[in-house]
Amino acid sequence: MGKQPPREPKLFYYDVCLEGRVPQEHLLRKIQAVVDFDFTYGLVQDRYGVNGNVSVPPPTLMRMMLVLFLYDVRSERELMESIPYRMDWLWFLGYDLDSEIPDHSILSKARSRWGVEVFETLFARVVAQCVAAGLVNGRKIHVDGSLVDAHASNNSVLKGSEGLIDQLKEQLRSETAKLEELPSEPQPHSAPPLPRKGTKKYYQPKNRGMVSTTDPDATIVSKGPHGPRARYKNHRVVDDRCGVITAVKTTSGDVEENAKLMELVDQHEANTQCQTETVVADKQYGTVENFRACWQRGLRSHMADLLVAQMKKPQCQGIFGIDQFVYDPKTDTYRCPAGQTLTRRKHKKQRQAYEYACAGSVCWACSIRSQCTRAKGKVARTIKRHYDQEAIDLARQQSHSPAARRDRQRRKWLMEGSFGDAATRHGFKHARWRRLWRQQIQDFLIATVQNIRTLVRSLGKRLRGACSEAQSEAILAAEGLVVSLLFWSGVFGRCCTPVGRSRHGIRP
Repeated sequence: MGKQPPREPKLFYYDVCLEGRVPQEHLLRKIQAVVDFDFTYGLVQDRYGVNGNVSVPPPTLMRMMLVLFLYDVRSERELMESIPYRMDWLWFLGYDLDSEIPDHSILSKARSRWGVEVFETLFARVVAQCVAAGLVNGRKIHVDGSLVDAHASNNSVLKGSEGLIDQLKEQLRSETAKLEELPSEPQPHSAPPLPRKGTKKYYQPKNRGMVSTTDPDATIVSKGPHGPRARYKNHRVVDDRCGVITAVKTTSGDVEENAKLMELVDQHEANTQCQTETVVADKQYGTVENFRACWQRGLRSHMADLLVAQMKKPQCQGIFGIDQFVYDPKTDTYRCPAGQTLTRRKHKKQRQAYEYACAGSVCWACSIRSQCTRAKGKVARTIKRHYDQEAIDLARQQSHSPAARRDRQRRKWLMEGSFGDAATRHGFKHARWRRLWRQQIQDFLIATVQNIRTLVRSLGKRLRGACSEAQSEAILAAEGLVVSLLFWSGVFGRCCTPVGRSRHGIRP
């Protein structure tokens, strides 16, 4: 029976080699094989001076930020403290056992110096690699948004009149700019514009009279059991084939999800170089504006119809729907279920619609008025007809098709699974930093990490129908030795760390 001898520190370790200590199937080895970080040299070259101290290499800084989110390390300070005793991290960052680890402040300085552009380029490059590997179809996309808690307490929220709060926000931004080094091209604040004169109450955001003095870019939004608090909103597009994230947009929390649909479609097409054919989303996107835009661009709208959801509310039960009113294009009138004629009486330019109604006294005397409206007094039932109503109706018919219902069922686990994976493994639901442009960087990094894991997991697999034979041969030739090393039974299902997920471990 052997006994542990007393520990005696050694001056030299001749047999220790990081290359041999990192397993061949380790996740970081696969990332090193498929992602080239040297592109950062060309992007940030003009953002460094010629005098002073030599900086940490930009590729190393980018790898550090990826490790920060890949392993969901709580802070940059903890990341730097953990690097010396993580041999896999040392190997991935290009350090040795006796290398000096830089201070954690270099990461915040690098983000301020680089700006959002560098991280957006990294995200787009990884998406392009997923396209080349046959993981992206591009023709069918799923769109959704999710709230992210800002790095600010409710104790920092001030209330006041809208004019006073707008002035306070501008003052806070100017004071914050003096305390920190902003990126070369600061991101504009996405605060909602001031309401126009005569705008009705439902057009005005409810949180215009509140601001967080800690993070003025975040807006106060109430959702879930935690009540109102400062939040951002992440909008993203997920491709239908393998769940690759192809577009990301970050806004303040009060921006409606449906308002960013076409911007996300444009970003998806720019990143994938593929023409979108079908858009899948929940009922929040099923608005008149989105149906009209999808039809004008030739997109199949497999979005849930918001109008149908509204008609299912208790206050609308037993009321005639708009489909019970027949439109006559020759006379530009509607005929109600009672046989009365509704003529055009108002033009709602802001909502791009016309309003039709009959005389109030006629509607009041109708025998089936209780089935048509619950309005009190001699108020007539009104019908709105939007611009391009025929196109909107055709797009709505697409959303009610069996194929659309199947796509929305698939969206439940594909889209929500993407957000759930980001929240569980990469700290998606809480902002690490303050200000909108920093939150944009966080969202790009998290989406990049998720796409890299998808790319690595499917490396060497031949997706049926994913690409042509010429593309397959080009991919296999480029991967070369990497495929031969990694392509054996069970390697893609194993964990790079012990079973489960530890404080610094993550499954590939």
